[in-house]
Amino acid sequence: MMTQRRSMPSLGEELNFLLTNRIPRRLATQFIGWLSKVEQPLVRDISIGVWRLFSSLDLSDAKKTEFVSMHDCFTRELKDGARPIDTNPDVLVSPSDGIVGACGRVVDGRLYQAKGLTYRLDELVGDADFETTYRNGCFVTLRLTASMYHRFHAPYDCTVEQVTAISGDTWNVNPIAVKRVKKLFCRNERAAIRTRLSTGSVVTLVPVAAILVASIRLHFLDLTLGMHYRGARRLTCKADLLKGEEMGWFEHGSTIIVFAPEGFGLSPGIEEGATIRMGQPLLRLP
Repeated sequence: MMTQRRSMPSLGEELNFLLTNRIPRRLATQFIGWLSKVEQPLVRDISIGVWRLFSSLDLSDAKKTEFVSMHDCFTRELKDGARPIDTNPDVLVSPSDGIVGACGRVVDGRLYQAKGLTYRLDELVGDADFETTYRNGCFVTLRLTASMYHRFHAPYDCTVEQVTAISGDTWNVNPIAVKRVKKLFCRNERAAIRTRLSTGSVVTLVPVAAILVASIRLHFLDLTLGMHYRGARRLTCKADLLKGEEMGWFEHGSTIIVFAPEGFGLSPGIEEGATIRMGQPLLRLP
């Protein structure tokens, strides 16, 4: 069930922002990426223990409860049925668990990041087709916290046609950073995943990586995009996916921005601060 959460930044979030944006971000990300994959019981237990101290980690719906590493826990699968998929053909479902950071209409190619801050489509994805398709469309920004389920799924029956990899920084993307760092999502490592729905509409998911999490795994390309990726910027593919089928995962937690063309609308309850789970209604088809 979607819930509303509107609160002032916590002391922990303030401290998190101050620390993570004043250390060598790329170096810290590379180190945590290495550490999280160490399959040694003591390292695993200490890492997950520290993680629990700074988050509300809940593993009650995880498929397994024993993990070989912190990374194994980050990218955990869920029990069957833990995320029911809304089968209504008029509904585009959320591709991931998340908190709605911003949502609404794209106005002449410009959209809302946070109060007083906007950015342009061409700054996020430098692609003429992307800007034309969503110039007056709608968007939803979903923030995945560190303790959330980190896999993302197809929002509708679709074909993935293209992935655009865009290199960048690894800024923290917590609420404080989003309110303070101009054009934040246009600065970080990200990918644009273009899908064509079975209805013919083109919907694009833009996963944005962040500090400690600058890697995005895509199953349909058997590929991990991140700071070490040196391959083609634009990858064409033809992957048919059913609504709710898994597309990939973040190595930790970050952000997914969902773009739909003009005619789509927000589902009831989708507003800034709402918490949503993968498979719940996100957008209404025209």
